[in-house]
Amino acid sequence: MPRPSDPRRDVLTGLLGLGSQSSRKSYYPELLARLEELEAERNRYKWLFENAVHGIFQASLADGLRMANRSLARMLGYQSAAELVAARGSLGGQFFIGGESEFQRIRQQLLRKGELTGYETRLARADGTLMDVRMNILLRPDANDHVIEAFVADVTERKQAQLAMQQLNDELEQRVQQRTHELEGLNESLRYEIIEHERTQGELRKARDAAEQANRSKDRYLAAASHDLLQPLNAARLLMATLGDIALPESARLLVERSHTALESAEDMLSDLLDISRLDQPNLQPEYSDCSVDELLQPLLSEFGSVAEAAGVRLRGRTCAHAVHTDFRLLSRILRNFISNAIRYTERGGVLVGCRRRGSDLWIEVWDTGRGIDRAHFRRIFQEFNQLDTDRPGQRRGVGLGLAIVERISRLLKAEVQVRSRLGRGSVFSVRVPLARQPLATQQRNTLGAHLAVPLQGRRLLVIDNEQMVLQSMQGLLQQWGADVLTAADLEQALSCLQGRAPDLALVDYHLDGGRTGLQALAALRAQFGEDLPALMITADRTEDCRQGARALGVSVLNKPIKAGKLRASLDTLLSPRR
Repeated sequence: MPRPSDPRRDVLTGLLGLGSQSSRKSYYPELLARLEELEAERNRYKWLFENAVHGIFQASLADGLRMANRSLARMLGYQSAAELVAARGSLGGQFFIGGESEFQRIRQQLLRKGELTGYETRLARADGTLMDVRMNILLRPDANDHVIEAFVADVTERKQAQLAMQQLNDELEQRVQQRTHELEGLNESLRYEIIEHERTQGELRKARDAAEQANRSKDRYLAAASHDLLQPLNAARLLMATLGDIALPESARLLVERSHTALESAEDMLSDLLDISRLDQPNLQPEYSDCSVDELLQPLLSEFGSVAEAAGVRLRGRTCAHAVHTDFRLLSRILRNFISNAIRYTERGGVLVGCRRRGSDLWIEVWDTGRGIDRAHFRRIFQEFNQLDTDRPGQRRGVGLGLAIVERISRLLKAEVQVRSRLGRGSVFSVRVPLARQPLATQQRNTLGAHLAVPLQGRRLLVIDNEQMVLQSMQGLLQQWGADVLTAADLEQALSCLQGRAPDLALVDYHLDGGRTGLQALAALRAQFGEDLPALMITADRTEDCRQGARALGVSVLNKPIKAGKLRASLDTLLSPRR
C-alpha cells in the first residue's frame, strides 16, 4: 500500500519541480550541471586569488584575518598563506602596526562608506622589518559579519625613491644656501664692478648718441651737398650732350668726348655713394607691383645704346612678353649696373640682354664678351670698393660700389643674383624675379616698344627749375632735339610764359625757391590744364618723401645728373600716343 503523503513535503517538492519520482529523476542531470558550473567558478576565483600578483586577504572586522594569498605571504616574508593567517590573525593587534587605533579608523571608514581606496600604511614583515604598502579595502555587502576583502601593493621602492628625492632636495637646498652665502660675499666686489660698468655704459651711450647724431648730420650733409653738387653736374652733362649733337672740328669733338667721359665718371661715383647711403637706411621698403619686362628693358636699351656705340660695343636686347612682380625702380637699378659694367668691361664684341623663364620665375640675364672673371673673385666683386682690374685706355673707373649696390638691392627684393664667367670668353650676370600672377594687357606691354624715339619737333615742353644754369642747359638740349622749350623758375613764371596754352609735357624740379616744390607747381598746372598733363620730375633729391609725393601725383622721377639717353627714353614714353 502506498505511504500516506506529507503535505509539507509535497509543497516543497512542487516548488522544486520534483513533484514525482519521475520528475526528480529527470532533474538530476541539470542539477549536476549547475553544481559543476559553480565548482568551476569557484576554482577560477580560487586560482585568481592564489596567483594574483598583488597581495589579497579576506578578513572579518570582528574575528580578524581569515585567508590570504601566496603573494601577500611572500610579501610579508612567510612560507605560506596559512602561516601568515596564523601569525597575524588579529587585525588590530597583529596585522596593522598602528595597532587598535589604526584598525578602528579603518573600520569606521569602511562602515561609513563601504570602501577605502588608496590607503597607504606600513606592515611588518616576519623578520620585523617594515614595508610600505598601498591598500584598496572593500566591505562585502552580501555578508552579515562585516567581511572585508583587500588588495595590497608593495610601494616600498617608490617611498624609498621619494625619500631619496627629498634627501637630495634637502642637500640641494643646503648647497643653494651655501652658494647664496658665497654669492652674497661676492656682491660687495660686484657692486663696485657694476658701478664701473654703468659708468662705462653711460659713456658708451654718449658716444653712441654722438655717433648717431654725426650719422644724421652726415645724411643731411650728404643730401644737401649732393643737391648742390648734382645741380652744376647736371647742367654740365646736358651741355655736353648738346655739344655732342653739333658738328664740331675734330679737336673740339675730342675735347667734348673727354669732358663727357670725365662727367660720367664723376656722376657714377656720386650716384653710387648716394645709393649706398640710401640703401643702408632701415626704413627703405620695396614697392611691389606687376610690370612688363618690355617696359623694363626697352628704356635701358635706349639709354645705353649711345654709351655702347661710343665704346665700340654692340648692344642687343631680346625682350619677352612676360610680366614680373617686383619693385620696378629697384630692379631697373640692378639691370642698369649689369649693363653698365658689361659695356665698361667689354673691349670687343657685344652685350646681349635677354630673359629665360624657369617655372614661376623669370631670369633676366646680361651677357657680354669681355675678358671674364676668375671664379675665385666672384664673391669679392660684390663687396664695397672692389672693382674689376682694367687697363683699357680711357676706361672710366668708379669707386667699386656698383655690384655692392646690386647685392643690397637683391637682399631687399629677396631676388637671387648669379654670375657665370669664363676667363677670356665673357660673363653672364643674371637676376631672378617672380612672374606676375596675372598677365598684363597686350597694349600695355607693347606701347613703349612701339613708340620709342617719338619725334620732338613742334612739341611744347615746359621746364621749371630754380637753377638758371640748369634751365639754360636743359633748354639747349631739348631744342637740339627739335622741341619748343619754355623755361620758368617757379609757378608764376610758368603760368606767365604759357599764356593760357597747355604744354605737351612739364619737366619740374622738386626743390624750388621759397620752400615750394615742383609737385605743388605741377598740381596747380594740372588744376588749370587738366589732370592728364604728362609730367616728369628731375631732381637731385633721393629721399623717400620726394618719391612718395611723386607717386601720389603719378609722376615719374629721374635723379640728377641725368643722362641724355635716359631723358630721351622717358620723354618717348610720356609723349607716346596712349591707347
